[in-house]
Amino acid sequence: MKRLSGLVIAVLLLAPAVLAQEHYSEGPVWRVELVRVKPTFMDTYLATLQKDSKPILDEEKSEGLILDYKFFLKETKNNPDDWDVCLAIEYKNHAALDGLDAKEDAVEQKILGGKDKTQQVGVSRAEYRQLVSDELMQEIILK
Repeated sequence: MKRLSGLVIAVLLLAPAVLAQEHYSEGPVWRVELVRVKPTFMDTYLATLQKDSKPILDEEKSEGLILDYKFFLKETKNNPDDWDVCLAIEYKNHAALDGLDAKEDAVEQKILGGKDKTQQVGVSRAEYRQLVSDELMQEIILK
């Protein structure tokens, strides 16, 4: 009897997840960073993205760490604290995130020329931008 009631409870707890899966299948995973750029620094920020971030992301893509990446400029402002630039990075699945920090650090140091230069880029960017949001999202494909 205890087994039966345990089974019933398990089925009731898992039913919503199973039913949700009937409407979609899982696609890739996206890391989305929303950044607010300080006034008058947009050109500076975009130049550093082109000089530093793009080569790193291109190398991560060629090494198979990421599937793709995209940059977006927001054309509307809902309030003064809204974001300006979005970076979206596409990963194959959640498993692709395992051990990713160490792999990304190695790529950054390789492209930028060492740990000191990597830290210097991060510090200089803090002077003219602020991270508004950093989200991890599961893409779904509706059936």
